[in-house]
Amino acid sequence: MTTTTLAVLVPLLPFLGAVAGLLLGRTAPGFVRPLAVLPPLTATAVAVVVAVRQGGGQAVDAATQLTPTGSVPIELALHLDGFAVLVAVLVGLVATCVQVYSTAYLRDDARYPSYAALVSLFTSAMLLVVYSGDLMVLLVGWEVMGICSYFLVGHYWETPEARAASLKAFLVTKLGDVPFLIGLFALAADTGSFRITKILAAVGHGGLDHPTLIALLLLAGVAGKSAQFPLHTWLPDAMAGPTPVSALIHAATMVAAGIYFVARLLPVFAASGAALVVLAVMAAVTMTGSGLAALAQDDIKRVLAYSTIGQLGYMAGALAVGDRGAAVFHLLSHGAFKAVLFLAAGVVIHAAGTNSLAAMSRMGGLAKRIPDACWTMTLALLALAAIPPFAGFFSKEAVLVAAEHTAFGDRDAAPAAAGWTVLVAGLLAALLTAAYATRLWLLAFRGRGTTAPDHGRQPAAMTSVLWILAVPTLGFGLTAGVLGDWFDGHSLSPSLATAVLSTGVGLIGGLVTYGAWRHTTALAPRPPVGAVAAHPRAEPALVEAEAITSHTAAYGTIAGAPDPTDPGRLLLGPLHRHAVTGFHLDALYTALFVRPVQAGARLVHFLDREVVETYVRGSGGAARGLGALVRRAQTGNVQTYLGALLGGTLVLAIAAVVLANVYAGA
Repeated sequence: MTTTTLAVLVPLLPFLGAVAGLLLGRTAPGFVRPLAVLPPLTATAVAVVVAVRQGGGQAVDAATQLTPTGSVPIELALHLDGFAVLVAVLVGLVATCVQVYSTAYLRDDARYPSYAALVSLFTSAMLLVVYSGDLMVLLVGWEVMGICSYFLVGHYWETPEARAASLKAFLVTKLGDVPFLIGLFALAADTGSFRITKILAAVGHGGLDHPTLIALLLLAGVAGKSAQFPLHTWLPDAMAGPTPVSALIHAATMVAAGIYFVARLLPVFAASGAALVVLAVMAAVTMTGSGLAALAQDDIKRVLAYSTIGQLGYMAGALAVGDRGAAVFHLLSHGAFKAVLFLAAGVVIHAAGTNSLAAMSRMGGLAKRIPDACWTMTLALLALAAIPPFAGFFSKEAVLVAAEHTAFGDRDAAPAAAGWTVLVAGLLAALLTAAYATRLWLLAFRGRGTTAPDHGRQPAAMTSVLWILAVPTLGFGLTAGVLGDWFDGHSLSPSLATAVLSTGVGLIGGLVTYGAWRHTTALAPRPPVGAVAAHPRAEPALVEAEAITSHTAAYGTIAGAPDPTDPGRLLLGPLHRHAVTGFHLDALYTALFVRPVQAGARLVHFLDREVVETYVRGSGGAARGLGALVRRAQTGNVQTYLGALLGGTLVLAIAAVVLANVYAGA
């Protein structure tokens, strides 16, 4: 087979698996799990073959006209460069691990067939985005992912948290998609094509008439899809969905799509220095704000969610300084260790019977209960904190080096202001990242108190994938020196100055957090904390769903817990109450948008009921009244009808005589 044919199979196989899974889910349930695992596994193998054939060399392009439009054509096109083929391998690997993990995590779930089919469809949509060479075809995958996320985040639809989270994710991302779609049409109008290669060629020849406007419109959609400030608020709430879904969304699909889109079209954004500065500021606010919020969260998955927002901020920062190689390198590295973190968190929640770090900190022996999750999560947290030689260190250093070069004028791909903004925010975020990673590890695995509930040995399907993903978490960064051709030929090696500086601030953040933890645990009382749902023989998904529900009941909010032993409270001080709510952005959006829209809806409902319906009811009443009057004349008596006829004739005759005399006199 040709490389092009193999590339077509990569998104097609998960799609066919999704269709087959939906059709056979009820009639042949024994085929559901094989249909969930084998298509993405095969697609991953094919993606690896495509990557090897592409080899980081010249991009492979193929296209056929999809439909005549009369103006800008829409083509079914493939564009396979080094970025695309590597990202496709990541998507396939993470999706396969998620499907394998889910066979045990949702083993008794009645909705597993539809869940598995949606995960496969989600995977297919992301692979379509990755390989697509036409923006309209890319948009199809972009929107399908949004629909899939709505259903998957709302999988536990019986709980109010899941229903609200799925609706919020859908609406917030659609809010960004509206200007995104306008931007796509404006881009096609300026360049005369939706084809990515033709757009980039037109940009290279100065073919953009409105570069800043187009870039800002597109950034709105990217901010929504990749959870960047100010449209990031949906992602922490999306943790109400099953943990494998969280791993898929955070590591390899939906939130990565926006970053990948900007990397694909970076020359479009680079055509406007103002747009790059806006992107840099957006990334800086996202990095620092999410780091502070993560340090205050009690739900283990919400900590990881804010962590994802911050790491996406690093990727956006790399793009803001014009280095898409560093951005995609960190995207790949982050995808590996973030998948480990979320899947290991699912094991931790099942073993502890809670998603509350405050409750876990009062349990003894949790690390010994789940050694696989403990060790792999430790490795992934070290990668998250950018400790060498883990993958996160090399990829984060690539971002900081790119920002350093731009800030000091060694590279003119972006304004120096963008470089300084990303560099300073990146170092501050490195400090915060190490702090909340250390806090999570200490509270989850160094708890003291009652022995953790025994949920039995974790299924091999859940623990084996942790070690598979731990391999790139540990070793992928070491490939930085040999993968230069896959990343535009740019060096991704760290520099001594930024490596020492960022690692130093990371170590400071970790040590300060450890000291705060020792202080709070020694001085503060340790009363029992509730929100534990222990079911030794229940499936992990049921434990998680009940943990989410009981957490809100125990603490009043899914985000926080009144825990005096939490080192995050000591470190943040009075800032803690703001950070735990995400700096009240949800409340602000409620006041600025939700309540006015609801008030407008109530006004429209009032006008419809009291004004429009009044006229409708009045016209109907008038017709009924007129009908009643006419009905009185229908007596059925022939003499009455003849009398009325003669009377009417007499009236008309008199009127005719009178009018004739009037006109004759005139």
